[in-house]
Amino acid sequence: MRGAVSQPGTKMLICHCNIITEKEVEQTIIDLLDKDPWQLIVPAKVYHTMQKRGRCCGCFPNVVETIIRVTENYHARSQTSGVDIVSHLDRVRSLRGQYGSKHHEGRCADHRAA
Repeated sequence: MRGAVSQPGTKMLICHCNIITEKEVEQTIIDLLDKDPWQLIVPAKVYHTMQKRGRCCGCFPNVVETIIRVTENYHARSQTSGVDIVSHLDRVRSLRGQYGSKHHEGRCADHRAA
């Protein structure tokens, strides 16, 4: 599943422990952004909103990538200035770099889907 790209109409699982699809995560992120477009969204917030909890948390790096992608697309469609978007997403990326996992559940990075 390495390098997997979801195709329109397919249901790609992001979290195998909770059986959560990419589409469900994307919709949850959009719902959160509709409430407050500038809030900092992290995997725990997404899971809490979905009334789920991270179990092995092996999916969290993929959820972070989904959060970034959906947030970028959301703000690109809005009337927000580009400076605000870049500033916000740079903060998110720096947090990912600062708190990102080098060792993730004992897995190598090449074992993740994204």
